[in-house]
Amino acid sequence: MLEEQVLDVRLHDRAAFHCGVPALDEFLHKYAAQQNAKGISTVFVLVDDAAPSKILGFYTLSAAQIGAKQLSELERKKLPRYPVPCFRMGRMARAIESRGTGLGEILIGCAVDRCLHARSLVGAYALLVDAKDESAKSFYERYGFVPCGDTPMTLYLPLG
Repeated sequence: MLEEQVLDVRLHDRAAFHCGVPALDEFLHKYAAQQNAKGISTVFVLVDDAAPSKILGFYTLSAAQIGAKQLSELERKKLPRYPVPCFRMGRMARAIESRGTGLGEILIGCAVDRCLHARSLVGAYALLVDAKDESAKSFYERYGFVPCGDTPMTLYLPLG
């Protein structure tokens, strides 16, 4: 059974994880634990309870904000004109051997679920992502993310 957990450097084998994107691999191998410890972002990993040290995928969440002008006209009418609080999924990756298994969708679902829970405690309007390329942008759009006005590679998913 798949489980989502906060990264634990004593349990999770970061060095064995490879997603095929060197920058994402390097982040998990070298910087993820530091960012967790410093409160910059929280790193969540997806593991199978049958092999709990093997990371199948990961994503990060942090606090963010977005200018109301970046949102659609319809949404702007319902929101204040100052920056709108959000969550940011800064990085997301799944193991290269897991391509085509739906882990990307599961990771997005876990992140949205976690944001909805946190939203009950701390106000936030949307989940933001920064697409690295057009393929990633199309992936996020399939799940309802909307490009921001002036920065179309940044997308948001309203949490309401």
